[in-house]
Amino acid sequence: MRVINLGKYKKILKIGISIVLIFSIGILAVSKTFAMQHYYEVDFATGLVTADLLNVRSGPSTEYDVIAQVRKNEYIRIFAGMGSWYIVQIEGDYIGAVSQKYVKPIYPNTNNSVGGSSNSGNTMSAALTPDEQEVFDLINEQRVNNGLTALKVDSEVQRVAKIKAQDMVSSNYFSHNSPTYGSPFDMLNSFKISYKSAAENIAGNSSNHAAVNAWMNSAGHKANILNGLYNYTGIGVVNSPTYGKVYVQVFAQK
Repeated sequence: MRVINLGKYKKILKIGISIVLIFSIGILAVSKTFAMQHYYEVDFATGLVTADLLNVRSGPSTEYDVIAQVRKNEYIRIFAGMGSWYIVQIEGDYIGAVSQKYVKPIYPNTNNSVGGSSNSGNTMSAALTPDEQEVFDLINEQRVNNGLTALKVDSEVQRVAKIKAQDMVSSNYFSHNSPTYGSPFDMLNSFKISYKSAAENIAGNSSNHAAVNAWMNSAGHKANILNGLYNYTGIGVVNSPTYGKVYVQVFAQK
Protein backbone atom coordinates (compact mmCIF):
# COMPACT_ATOMS: atom_id res chain seq x y z
CA MET A 1 0.00 0.00 0.00
CA ARG A 2 1.47 3.38 -1.14
CA VAL A 3 1.56 6.18 1.40
CA ILE A 4 1.04 9.72 -0.07
CA ASN A 5 2.96 12.52 1.62
CA LEU A 6 0.26 15.25 1.72
CA GLY A 7 2.63 17.67 3.35
CA LYS A 8 4.94 17.52 0.35
CA TYR A 9 2.08 18.19 -2.14
CA LYS A 10 0.75 21.09 -0.02
CA LYS A 11 4.18 22.69 -0.16
CA ILE A 12 4.38 22.30 -3.95
CA LEU A 13 0.85 23.74 -4.33
CA LYS A 14 1.75 26.80 -2.24
CA ILE A 15 4.87 27.42 -4.34
CA GLY A 16 2.79 27.14 -7.55
CA ILE A 17 0.18 29.61 -6.31
CA SER A 18 2.90 32.06 -5.28
CA ILE A 19 4.47 31.95 -8.75
CA VAL A 20 1.07 32.59 -10.42
CA LEU A 21 0.39 35.55 -8.10
CA ILE A 22 3.81 37.08 -8.70
CA PHE A 23 3.38 36.69 -12.49
CA SER A 24 -0.10 38.26 -12.36
CA ILE A 25 1.08 41.23 -10.30
CA GLY A 26 3.95 41.73 -12.74
CA ILE A 27 1.50 41.96 -15.66
CA LEU A 28 -0.69 44.47 -13.80
CA ALA A 29 2.34 46.60 -13.01
CA VAL A 30 3.39 47.08 -16.65
CA SER A 31 0.09 47.04 -18.54
CA LYS A 32 -2.08 50.05 -19.50
CA THR A 33 -5.79 50.02 -20.07
CA PHE A 34 -7.89 52.75 -21.66
CA ALA A 35 -11.66 52.98 -21.62
CA MET A 36 -13.11 53.28 -25.13
CA GLN A 37 -14.67 56.68 -25.82
CA HIS A 38 -17.08 57.64 -28.58
CA TYR A 39 -16.63 60.33 -31.20
CA TYR A 40 -19.07 63.23 -31.41
CA GLU A 41 -19.51 65.88 -34.09
CA VAL A 42 -18.32 69.47 -33.59
CA ASP A 43 -19.76 72.55 -35.28
CA PHE A 44 -16.47 73.89 -36.67
CA ALA A 45 -13.72 72.60 -38.91
CA THR A 46 -10.66 74.65 -37.98
CA GLY A 47 -8.97 75.39 -34.67
CA LEU A 48 -6.38 77.97 -33.62
CA VAL A 49 -3.72 76.76 -31.18
CA THR A 50 -3.55 78.96 -28.05
CA ALA A 51 -0.80 77.14 -26.11
CA ASP A 52 2.85 78.04 -26.71
CA LEU A 53 3.50 74.41 -27.65
CA LEU A 54 0.68 71.89 -27.93
CA ASN A 55 1.27 68.14 -27.81
CA VAL A 56 -0.51 65.98 -30.36
CA ARG A 57 -1.01 62.54 -28.86
CA SER A 58 -1.85 59.14 -30.31
CA GLY A 59 -5.06 59.02 -28.26
CA PRO A 60 -7.38 61.19 -26.14
CA SER A 61 -5.44 61.16 -22.88
CA THR A 62 -2.09 62.25 -21.46
CA GLU A 63 -1.39 58.53 -21.05
CA TYR A 64 -0.89 58.27 -24.82
CA ASP A 65 2.41 59.01 -26.53
CA VAL A 66 3.20 62.40 -28.07
CA ILE A 67 3.45 61.98 -31.86
CA ALA A 68 3.88 65.64 -32.89
CA GLN A 69 3.70 69.21 -31.63
CA VAL A 70 2.15 72.42 -32.94
CA ARG A 71 2.96 75.98 -31.94
CA LYS A 72 0.82 78.90 -30.87
CA ASN A 73 -1.31 80.56 -33.60
CA GLU A 74 -0.98 77.57 -35.94
CA TYR A 75 -4.14 76.16 -37.53
CA ILE A 76 -5.28 72.57 -37.18
CA ARG A 77 -8.14 70.74 -38.88
CA ILE A 78 -10.74 69.39 -36.47
CA PHE A 79 -12.57 66.17 -37.34
CA ALA A 80 -14.48 65.36 -34.14
CA GLY A 81 -14.54 65.52 -30.38
CA MET A 82 -13.80 62.69 -27.99
CA GLY A 83 -14.36 63.47 -24.32
CA SER A 84 -12.42 66.66 -23.59
CA TRP A 85 -10.16 66.12 -26.62
CA TYR A 86 -10.31 66.92 -30.35
CA ILE A 87 -9.33 64.50 -33.10
CA VAL A 88 -7.20 66.56 -35.47
CA GLN A 89 -5.02 66.58 -38.56
CA ILE A 90 -1.89 68.73 -38.68
CA GLU A 91 0.83 69.48 -41.19
CA GLY A 92 2.74 66.34 -42.15
CA ASP A 93 -0.52 64.36 -42.28
CA TYR A 94 -0.38 63.47 -38.59
CA ILE A 95 -3.72 62.37 -37.15
CA GLY A 96 -3.98 62.57 -33.38
CA ALA A 97 -5.69 64.07 -30.36
CA VAL A 98 -5.21 67.42 -28.62
CA SER A 99 -6.69 68.85 -25.44
CA GLN A 100 -9.67 71.12 -26.06
CA LYS A 101 -8.32 73.56 -23.45
CA TYR A 102 -5.68 74.81 -25.88
CA VAL A 103 -7.66 75.08 -29.13
CA LYS A 104 -9.92 77.97 -30.13
CA PRO A 105 -12.73 77.11 -32.59
CA ILE A 106 -12.71 79.67 -35.39
CA TYR A 107 -14.99 78.42 -38.14
CA PRO A 108 -18.49 76.94 -38.23
CA ASN A 109 -18.99 74.03 -40.63
CA THR A 110 -20.74 74.68 -43.94
CA ASN A 111 -21.33 72.53 -46.99
CA ASN A 112 -18.25 73.34 -49.05
CA SER A 113 -19.34 71.43 -52.11
CA VAL A 114 -19.53 73.43 -55.33
CA GLY A 115 -22.03 72.39 -57.94
CA GLY A 116 -25.05 73.46 -59.92
CA SER A 117 -25.43 76.85 -61.59
CA SER A 118 -27.49 80.01 -61.65
CA ASN A 119 -29.37 81.31 -64.69
CA SER A 120 -26.32 83.26 -65.80
CA GLY A 121 -24.20 80.11 -65.79
CA ASN A 122 -22.25 81.09 -62.66
CA THR A 123 -21.11 78.43 -60.22
CA MET A 124 -23.45 78.04 -57.25
CA SER A 125 -22.08 76.95 -53.87
CA ALA A 126 -24.04 75.78 -50.85
CA ALA A 127 -21.41 77.60 -48.75
CA LEU A 128 -22.62 80.98 -50.04
CA THR A 129 -25.21 82.98 -48.14
CA PRO A 130 -27.80 84.90 -50.21
CA ASP A 131 -25.74 88.10 -49.81
CA GLU A 132 -22.57 86.33 -50.88
CA GLN A 133 -24.31 84.73 -53.85
CA GLU A 134 -25.60 88.12 -55.02
CA VAL A 135 -22.15 89.70 -54.78
CA PHE A 136 -20.69 86.70 -56.62
CA ASP A 137 -23.22 87.10 -59.44
CA LEU A 138 -22.66 90.87 -59.66
CA ILE A 139 -18.89 90.40 -59.88
CA ASN A 140 -19.18 87.79 -62.62
CA GLU A 141 -21.62 90.02 -64.50
CA GLN A 142 -18.92 92.68 -64.61
CA ARG A 143 -16.35 90.17 -65.82
CA VAL A 144 -18.56 88.69 -68.54
CA ASN A 145 -19.53 92.18 -69.74
CA ASN A 146 -15.84 92.92 -70.15
CA GLY A 147 -15.12 89.76 -72.13
CA LEU A 148 -13.67 87.72 -69.26
CA THR A 149 -14.60 84.25 -68.05
CA ALA A 150 -16.69 83.99 -64.87
CA LEU A 151 -14.92 83.18 -61.62
CA LYS A 152 -15.57 79.89 -59.84
CA VAL A 153 -15.98 79.50 -56.10
CA ASP A 154 -13.13 77.62 -54.46
CA SER A 155 -14.35 76.13 -51.17
CA GLU A 156 -11.06 76.76 -49.34
CA VAL A 157 -10.72 80.34 -50.61
CA GLN A 158 -14.38 80.86 -49.69
CA ARG A 159 -13.64 79.68 -46.16
CA VAL A 160 -10.80 82.20 -45.82
CA ALA A 161 -12.96 85.09 -47.10
CA LYS A 162 -15.72 84.28 -44.60
CA ILE A 163 -13.26 84.01 -41.70
CA LYS A 164 -11.60 87.31 -42.66
CA ALA A 165 -14.96 89.11 -42.88
CA GLN A 166 -16.01 87.78 -39.47
CA ASP A 167 -12.61 88.71 -38.02
CA MET A 168 -12.98 92.30 -39.26
CA VAL A 169 -16.35 92.61 -37.49
CA SER A 170 -15.36 90.74 -34.31
CA SER A 171 -12.04 92.58 -33.91
CA ASN A 172 -13.50 95.94 -35.04
CA TYR A 173 -11.00 96.91 -37.73
CA PHE A 174 -11.08 97.70 -41.45
CA SER A 175 -7.84 96.74 -43.14
CA HIS A 176 -6.24 94.20 -45.43
CA ASN A 177 -3.87 93.39 -42.57
CA SER A 178 -5.58 91.43 -39.81
CA PRO A 179 -4.28 91.57 -36.22
CA THR A 180 -5.22 87.90 -36.03
CA TYR A 181 -4.13 86.48 -39.39
CA GLY A 182 -1.73 89.03 -40.91
CA SER A 183 -1.87 89.92 -44.61
CA PRO A 184 -4.20 88.16 -47.08
CA PHE A 185 -1.19 86.20 -48.31
CA ASP A 186 -0.18 85.22 -44.78
CA MET A 187 -3.71 83.99 -44.24
CA LEU A 188 -3.83 81.92 -47.44
CA ASN A 189 -0.47 80.38 -46.57
CA SER A 190 -1.56 79.65 -43.00
CA PHE A 191 -4.59 77.76 -44.29
CA LYS A 192 -2.32 75.77 -46.62
CA ILE A 193 -3.98 77.06 -49.79
CA SER A 194 -1.84 76.78 -52.93
CA TYR A 195 -2.07 79.56 -55.51
CA LYS A 196 -0.02 81.27 -58.19
CA SER A 197 -1.26 84.80 -57.48
CA ALA A 198 -3.92 86.33 -55.26
CA ALA A 199 -5.61 89.58 -54.27
CA GLU A 200 -8.24 90.85 -51.84
CA ASN A 201 -11.00 93.47 -52.03
CA ILE A 202 -12.74 94.71 -48.87
CA ALA A 203 -15.69 97.05 -48.39
CA GLY A 204 -18.08 98.35 -45.76
CA ASN A 205 -21.57 99.10 -47.05
CA SER A 206 -25.27 98.50 -46.39
CA SER A 207 -26.02 97.30 -49.95
CA ASN A 208 -24.56 94.51 -52.07
CA HIS A 209 -25.02 96.51 -55.28
CA ALA A 210 -23.48 99.61 -53.71
CA ALA A 211 -20.45 97.63 -52.48
CA VAL A 212 -19.75 96.21 -55.94
CA ASN A 213 -20.31 99.63 -57.56
CA ALA A 214 -17.83 101.18 -55.13
CA TRP A 215 -15.27 98.56 -56.10
CA MET A 216 -15.86 99.18 -59.79
CA ASN A 217 -15.38 102.94 -59.25
CA SER A 218 -12.00 102.33 -57.58
CA ALA A 219 -9.10 101.69 -59.95
CA GLY A 220 -7.32 99.18 -57.70
CA HIS A 221 -10.43 97.20 -56.79
CA LYS A 222 -11.67 97.21 -60.38
CA ALA A 223 -8.30 95.91 -61.56
CA ASN A 224 -8.67 92.90 -59.26
CA ILE A 225 -12.22 92.19 -60.45
CA LEU A 226 -11.24 92.41 -64.12
CA ASN A 227 -7.92 90.59 -63.85
CA GLY A 228 -8.06 87.74 -66.36
CA LEU A 229 -5.46 85.71 -64.48
CA TYR A 230 -7.79 85.05 -61.58
CA ASN A 231 -10.05 82.04 -62.02
CA TYR A 232 -11.23 81.32 -58.47
CA THR A 233 -12.74 83.40 -55.70
CA GLY A 234 -14.26 83.38 -52.24
CA ILE A 235 -16.68 85.96 -50.84
CA GLY A 236 -17.52 86.75 -47.23
CA VAL A 237 -20.37 89.05 -46.19
CA VAL A 238 -21.00 89.60 -42.48
CA ASN A 239 -23.41 92.00 -40.76
CA SER A 240 -21.60 94.92 -39.14
CA PRO A 241 -22.84 97.44 -36.54
CA THR A 242 -20.48 100.03 -38.07
CA TYR A 243 -21.03 99.66 -41.81
CA GLY A 244 -24.19 97.64 -42.15
CA LYS A 245 -22.21 94.82 -43.79
CA VAL A 246 -18.54 94.01 -44.23
CA TYR A 247 -17.44 92.52 -47.55
CA VAL A 248 -14.34 90.49 -48.32
CA GLN A 249 -13.55 89.05 -51.74
CA VAL A 250 -10.43 86.95 -52.21
CA PHE A 251 -9.20 86.28 -55.76
CA ALA A 252 -6.86 83.42 -56.66
CA GLN A 253 -5.08 82.11 -59.70
CA LYS A 254 -4.65 78.34 -59.60
